[in-house]
Parts: sequence; C-alpha cells; structure tokens
Amino acid sequence: MKHILSVLVENKSGVLSRVTGMISRRGFNIESLTVAPTEDSTMSRLTAIVNADEVGYEQITKQLHKLVSVYKITDLTDEDAIERELALFKVSAPPDRRHEIIEIANVFRANIVDVGKNSLTIEATGDESKLEAMEDLFRAYGLKQLVRTGKIAMSRNSKD
Repeated sequence: MKHILSVLVENKSGVLSRVTGMISRRGFNIESLTVAPTEDSTMSRLTAIVNADEVGYEQITKQLHKLVSVYKITDLTDEDAIERELALFKVSAPPDRRHEIIEIANVFRANIVDVGKNSLTIEATGDESKLEAMEDLFRAYGLKQLVRTGKIAMSRNSKD
C-alpha cells in the first residue's frame, strides 16, 4: 500500500540523507520525495510516498521517530488531504498544430511557459491522474521532454 508521509525535520545538512538512508536500508522504495523549508526557516517538510504493508509502515515510522532531527510525522494516506504535483511538458508544436496544443493546455488550466520554433513548454499542476491524462494527450503530438516533481500534500482546513 502507498503511504503519504509528511515529516517535519530540522532544516540542516545531512537530515535528508539520514531519513532516506533509514528508509532504504530497511528495503523500502521511496516512489516520490520532495523537501523544502517551511514557514519556519529552521524547519523543512519532507513529503515521501512509500510502498509498504502495515508492518513495514509501522517499522518506518518507529525508526523515523528515533532520529533526533525528526519532529513530527503525519500519515496523510487516509486523510482528506490536498495533493499536488508539478509537471513541465515540452511538446513538438509545428506552427500549424500549435493552436490544438494550446487548447489542450487551456482545458487543463495549464500555462505556456516557453515557445520555441517547433515546440511549446507547458507547466501544469494537479493530481497524478490529471498529469497522466495530459501526458497521454501530448504524446500524440510528440512529447520531447517531460519533468515531474514529487507529490506534495497537506491536510485540509477541516482538520484545524
């Protein structure tokens, strides 16, 4: 089962390495990983998607709690959470087909961030299914390059 872990850690060098090393040493694969400073510059939030059964998940969280630099672990898997990813699509776009690609981007509320002689670069945010749908449509035009961030997640306001 996929687990979405939101981990509040110290914003210091080596913390990311210790957290990911602990997870990988136990034989679990991290499918997605993002980390960035929070509203408090001394802290970072690490969001990891880990595939593990219940026993494995419990082992991961117990070991994470033992790390001095970990302050809080939240499992957002079964919560009503907001989840997003960012993707950049570089699509082959000869002048006579550009309008079609721009229309697709508009339908998905994506932004054109770069225009080349024969390509468009499109920026999109959303959940995994939205980005996969866009990828499928853009492949028909010739997907030159695709870059995706890891998933970020946050519990909804109803939990405040």
